[in-house]
Order: sequence, then structure tokens, then C-alpha cells
Amino acid sequence: MPEKKLSYCEVRLRETLTPEQFRIAREQATEPPFSGEYCNTKTPGVYHCVVCGQPLFSSEHKFDSGSGWPSYYQPIDDQAVETQDDTSHGMRRTEVHCSECDSHLGHVFPDGPEPTGMRYCINSTVLKLRKS
Repeated sequence: MPEKKLSYCEVRLRETLTPEQFRIAREQATEPPFSGEYCNTKTPGVYHCVVCGQPLFSSEHKFDSGSGWPSYYQPIDDQAVETQDDTSHGMRRTEVHCSECDSHLGHVFPDGPEPTGMRYCINSTVLKLRKS
């Protein structure tokens, strides 16, 4: 039997998250390109989910994709994120969400650097950097 994911009361989340964090994490919105706090940061550390605190991405895997969003070539481990097909906005993409709380994080594309060839394009708003 699959493990049960954490359940978060949407009313409580509206009280604890900023409106933009809620819109992105729970309503699958996207922050404008080049507007996020972590778009250009090179600070060493681990990026955690703003909703549940789970570690998601390491600064060691971050790269400048030029896309306008923080980009990583892999998550911190294989269990940190999950993906699903996203056909919204007339496009076919792969959505990335936190495996612990199902919060929307961004999308993943097969045009990243080696060693994985993947580009996890993630909204800064749903991340919290814990510096090393």
C-alpha cells in the first residue's frame, strides 16, 4: 500500500503562506520570469519546500538555464519530488510537485546539462534556502 501524503488544511495554508506562495503551491500558478528571489543566487545550501519543509534541491545541482527561474539538473534525491503530465495552457509539459505535500513547484524539461540532461525549472516562491 502506498504511503499516505501529508494533508494540509487549505484554510490554514492561506493564513500561513503569502498570497503568491498559496497561488503557486496550491493553484499551480507561476511567478513571472526573472522575478524570483533565487533566480540568480549562487549561495550554497539546500532548497526546501515552503509548505512542508522537505529538502528538494541542492545548490550543487543548480545551474543558470537563462529561463528566468531557478533551475536544477536533479532533485536532492529521487524521492523528493514527483511528476505528472500537465496539458494546461495548450502545452504538454511535466509538472513537478513536492512528494511530501503535493505542492506545485514548477516543471521539468529534457533540455538540461549533463549528467542528467534534465532541467527542473522551479518557482522561487515555493522554495526556502537553508544556507550551508
